[in-house]
Amino acid sequence: MKKLLGTMAAILMAATVFAQVTITGTVLNEQQQPLDGATVTLQVNGKKQNSIATGKDGHFEFTNILTGANCIVQVQYIGLAAKEQSFTATANTNFQLVLSASPFLLEPLEVKSIRASDKAPFTKTDITKQQLAKLNTGQDIPFLLNQTPSVVVNSDAGNGIGYTGIRIRGTDATRINVTLNGIPYNDAESHSTYFVDLPDFASSVNSIQVQRGVGTSTNGSGAFGATINMSTNEFNELPYAESNNGAGSFNTFKNTIKVGSGLLNNHFTIDARVSRITSDGYVDRAASNLHSFYFSPAYTSKNTSIRLNVFSGKEKTYQSWYGLPEALLTTNRTYNAAGTEKAGEPYNNQTDNYQQDHYQLFFNQVLNNRLKLNIASFLTRGKGYYEEYKAEQDFAKYGLGNYVINNDTLTATDLVRQRWLSNYFYGQTFSLQYKHLVDEITFGGSWSTYEGKHYGQIIWANAGIPKDYEYYRYPATKTDVNFYAKWLRQLSTQWNVFGDLQYRRVVHDMQGFEGNADLAIKRSFNFFNPKAGISYYKNGWHLYASYALAHREPNRDDFQAALSEQPKFETLHDVELGIDKKTATYNWAATFYFMNYNNQLVLTGKINDVGSYTRINVPSSYRTGIELQGGVVFAKWINATANLTLSSNKIKAFNEYIDNYDEDYIQKTVAHSNTNIAFAPAVIGGAALNITPCKNAEISVMGKYVGRQYMDNTQNSARQLNSYLVQDIRCVYSLKNIVFKQWDFIVQVNNLFNKMYAPNGYTYPYYYGGQLINDNYYYPMAGTNFMATVNIKF
Repeated sequence: MKKLLGTMAAILMAATVFAQVTITGTVLNEQQQPLDGATVTLQVNGKKQNSIATGKDGHFEFTNILTGANCIVQVQYIGLAAKEQSFTATANTNFQLVLSASPFLLEPLEVKSIRASDKAPFTKTDITKQQLAKLNTGQDIPFLLNQTPSVVVNSDAGNGIGYTGIRIRGTDATRINVTLNGIPYNDAESHSTYFVDLPDFASSVNSIQVQRGVGTSTNGSGAFGATINMSTNEFNELPYAESNNGAGSFNTFKNTIKVGSGLLNNHFTIDARVSRITSDGYVDRAASNLHSFYFSPAYTSKNTSIRLNVFSGKEKTYQSWYGLPEALLTTNRTYNAAGTEKAGEPYNNQTDNYQQDHYQLFFNQVLNNRLKLNIASFLTRGKGYYEEYKAEQDFAKYGLGNYVINNDTLTATDLVRQRWLSNYFYGQTFSLQYKHLVDEITFGGSWSTYEGKHYGQIIWANAGIPKDYEYYRYPATKTDVNFYAKWLRQLSTQWNVFGDLQYRRVVHDMQGFEGNADLAIKRSFNFFNPKAGISYYKNGWHLYASYALAHREPNRDDFQAALSEQPKFETLHDVELGIDKKTATYNWAATFYFMNYNNQLVLTGKINDVGSYTRINVPSSYRTGIELQGGVVFAKWINATANLTLSSNKIKAFNEYIDNYDEDYIQKTVAHSNTNIAFAPAVIGGAALNITPCKNAEISVMGKYVGRQYMDNTQNSARQLNSYLVQDIRCVYSLKNIVFKQWDFIVQVNNLFNKMYAPNGYTYPYYYGGQLINDNYYYPMAGTNFMATVNIKF
């Protein structure tokens, strides 16, 4: 820990003294008029360093650029063709860049409406297509975000393939708003995000923005810790073909083919991808068999674009969600209890099976030089089940009487059951965007309807149950409508103010729950979510402050209680204060945040009136901390980055309920105050050292530290996850114009020093024999493992 903190501090505080130059310029249109508000981005040695907006005179300036650096200046302006200028920084230089009219509408309006711009006063990280290409060796999307600030990831199978999870600032995926091209992705009922249903989606993504905190107004479930916005709608003017193939530990294989037509008949493009990922997993039998495709035809003209996205993911994974008993943590780390209710060998089809099909249709229109309109329609179709072998199941549990055979009465039987979920999620999003001189105004929103059916079938039994017997069916619907208005105003060349108002209405209608078929719940919520902030830019300095209010409805499981015990909605007040400094040779940033919750829903061990463990509202809790980031270019061939989060995450007071097997299961109550929130480590850090030993090679050494976590909210050291420090190394080597256009060889070794750690788990405390027993389970990660890929561009 001390070594990591020392390394990050050295990187963040390193003083650099290099010969430096200044680059200035003016951006003009074809009529030689200066362009106010053009976005100018500087890349140094292949990495984005800074983005600034031109003033009324069209002027821009970048200072402190390392002499000898290979640079690219990129200029973008609405309605005009983008332009690039490459150069080597040898002396102070002034450019005059003239932008011509663009024959195409290239801007992804559906993404711009909900993302935070560089001028918006919110905490964010942007990840480019080029960065994703180096990271994408087959692991799920959460693992590609592992080095971003305040992120902790986990994997049921132990190797980042299959079911994976992500937490940002200690909040889990159910509290992280995820959108695909501005369209909601979180499950409408549970709020969960199942990235396993998007295998190799990263191969079609051209950018990701992660906003920490509440962020700007978006579509779908409320952001209660972060948002992840992924964009695939990229315009590719030139034809391309690409083959990505990889192999690695645990019989892991990844195969991807991507093709694009380029521009056809001056208006049409087609992009497509097919992928397959298979792996045995680190945990016993935790195999994954994942397939996906992506197909996107588009029409583009100067003022209009129409795009259809059709993509699908199909997964079959052997269940590994039971966790590892604490007693086996050091002796049999790969043990998997799934399927072991069957006598003899574990049941061979204890699997999760699900297919999710997405249909997205986008219409973008430039109405005039100030107004742009986006309308998107979508349908997501999901259907699947998980299958499990269950021993000695009472007939009564499945709504059946005892089974009589040859004068013998059977009360229970072994069986195989499938629990199904079949759903349709459909709706529309829209935005109207206005930009003129000093004002950017966006009015947008969405409506969506979720129709889901939960049902269970018994496909085999020893006796007494007919095949394909349906033992429950519970339909549910949810409607979600939201409208928002955003206004970014430039007060001067340095100062910007931002306001954001959102109204959201949610209606749940659920007809029955497992174990309580007669419980019908219909609840509606009306939320008003204002946000405001101010930001300052000058000479590479950026300061901002913002406040955001967010509300969030309970999820399906929370509603499974009597009307007298129904949960309240949650409220979050989020304050963000940030400062950063960017130059061509170094950058650093510090963000302070305070996220204050009212009525946050947490697990306390309490059993509700239907016998289910349920979350309850706690009146007051908070997350507060500081996020530090930094990077330095030591020389043309070596640079380093680091991030560090220090936080305090507390529940002010709550009652814990513990099952007491000594007294007819009557629960004991224990009062707690000022305890740590579960799965919210006080320290999270990441660092990377990137070396370019020769022209076509890059070596990156990455480290990740996660401090101690507690598996419940009691801050009991007997129910904790130990801290861990893990290092990875990645080597990339590229060859060009040898048979094919480009070869990229990528080898990544994860957990280089074979650290035995578990980033996730759960606990079940109870009293038995007069003693408190802490029954802990863990999800261990693999030791040293690797993945090697060969990416060929034809």
